[in-house]
Amino acid sequence: MHKRKKVAEILGFDDTWALILGIPFLSFIIPLLFFKGTLSNGLVAYLPEWGISFMYTVTYWFSCRAIFIFFRRRYSGYQETRKRILYITATALAAYFVLNHSLKYVHDFIGHPPKEGVSDFDYTVGTLMIVALVGTLYESVFLYDRWKRTIIEAERLMRENVESQLEGLKNQVNPHFLFNSLNTLSYLIPEDSQRAVHFVQKLSKVYRYILEIRDKKLITLREELEFLHAYLFLLQERFGDNLKVALRADESAYNHYLVPLSLQILFENAIKHNIISSDKPLFIELWVEGGRLVVRNKLQRKKQVMPSTRLGLQNIRNRYAFFSDEEVSVVETDECFTVSLPLIEAPVAV
Repeated sequence: MHKRKKVAEILGFDDTWALILGIPFLSFIIPLLFFKGTLSNGLVAYLPEWGISFMYTVTYWFSCRAIFIFFRRRYSGYQETRKRILYITATALAAYFVLNHSLKYVHDFIGHPPKEGVSDFDYTVGTLMIVALVGTLYESVFLYDRWKRTIIEAERLMRENVESQLEGLKNQVNPHFLFNSLNTLSYLIPEDSQRAVHFVQKLSKVYRYILEIRDKKLITLREELEFLHAYLFLLQERFGDNLKVALRADESAYNHYLVPLSLQILFENAIKHNIISSDKPLFIELWVEGGRLVVRNKLQRKKQVMPSTRLGLQNIRNRYAFFSDEEVSVVETDECFTVSLPLIEAPVAV
């Protein structure tokens, strides 16, 4: 059952009834159309020709079907449609000549005489008719299924993208972050007014960035890191040496794109779910590797009554799905929590 479902997904439909009804019907009409078959002597007299046609039709139909499944597993992307059709066509033609030669031996072995007045050209046309009909059926249904799925998926992703962006913005401008920032500021003002002014400037830069990117679907790594520096300044004023951060992003990746606020979400999650103290300082590192941006934090989880919902990570995944086929990778071990984000080189629209 699982295998049938998997094949149906590759083909774009469950072809069980197409096999059950299509093969007998096609094998019945092909001799009438191309091989001078006739029903004038009754159905019983026509059965041998129908049987031979049935043998040819089954062989070519299942061969073409196998070829379609083989190349669709390897070239399933929309951008690979032309390559897939070329390979399928070339392989189907090669298979036709091999199978046609083999079936002639079977035809001669069972002693069914060739139809008078039917040339090799007629047999070739009739056989290629089977191949063409089967190929057109499978490719048309497949492309229609892809088109339908693409529309449904695009609508779903657009809706989730908008909802995720709105939810992401609401999560970033949250009362807890603002409260903690203002609380830190209240300590700075009487102790060091100059640091307090600097803190307000960074706080202003953070919120200005959040407002400026709300209509942007992608942002350069350079811009995101500039925001992250301001955001980390606020956090390190709050946690001091208890929060240690190492940013090692190569400048060659600065013009690549990622979804806005993804780094803020990852750093916020690390701080939210891990112990940060003088005894257990939290270490977070960021680097670029293999076209991906990696963020890793030491795992020292807080004792929480409610488990993490991971809404922040799902927010990032939903937005990335709209722009990249590469997935957001999340790896958790006993010691570290690592998230790897694909860097997008040339988006169609930002």
